[in-house]
Amino acid sequence: IHLATENEQYLSELSEQAGSFKETRIVEFIFLLSEKWHLDLSARYLAVELLERFMIKQVEQMCGSRGRDQGQRSSWSSVRDQITNTFVLRLVSCVQLASKLSLHYSRVTSDTALKFLQSLKYSYTKQELLESELAVLNTLRFHINVSTPLAYVELLLEVLGYNGCLLPVKPLHQLCVELLDFCYLTRETIYDTLLKIAIENATPSKLQIAKFLTVKEDFMLLAVGVISTGVFILSPGPWEQVVEHLNCITGITPQSILEFSYAVLRCIAGSSTP
Repeated sequence: IHLATENEQYLSELSEQAGSFKETRIVEFIFLLSEKWHLDLSARYLAVELLERFMIKQVEQMCGSRGRDQGQRSSWSSVRDQITNTFVLRLVSCVQLASKLSLHYSRVTSDTALKFLQSLKYSYTKQELLESELAVLNTLRFHINVSTPLAYVELLLEVLGYNGCLLPVKPLHQLCVELLDFCYLTRETIYDTLLKIAIENATPSKLQIAKFLTVKEDFMLLAVGVISTGVFILSPGPWEQVVEHLNCITGITPQSILEFSYAVLRCIAGSSTP
């Protein structure tokens, strides 16, 4: 109930720019860096969400303050340059913060972060690294302990177990994590397919794309879709029963669950054949 409420609150306050900083190259960078530093699974998803929320708020604040004094074009040009110049530093700061929240005994230290930045030919100091972390914290008003889709997946798997669904838990959990990674890395393709299925049209309008934003940012739908797809791949026998249970638990319709699984499977297969 807590996760569902948190998800609804997030969707009700969604920025029009949500998802702008979740493109594949950025997500892949964060995932690879998290693997390099041996971070917990949850840390990489949290880092993506922190960077996304921070960057959107930063851009909104910068455009708002500069727009009052300059023309729109020059204002955006200045904002873009500042974002570009500090983007990798902010990304590393978000990974650092995520590591501190998920692994208190194995967090990413300043020395580790600086060594990595220096390998990319950046010459930041420890003071600048600390100031970057503080900039992220202040911009997000220290609200950084946010839930990730992985938390939704794991909790729903637990509930399915309590409800009597006989599933191969360990391999299913591992497959769901791999599918969640896949959904993050191929986000645009999956949701583009899902939108076209939903509207039954290959060319969605700008209004339809805008309204679909809440679907793209719905963590509960993502978690349900990942589990449904995982069960279908790993143990198709109880798949219909699992979909029914997921519908009862979350209120998401079987049709929506089916469509999401189809979009993911279609992207995996690389084919338009059902």
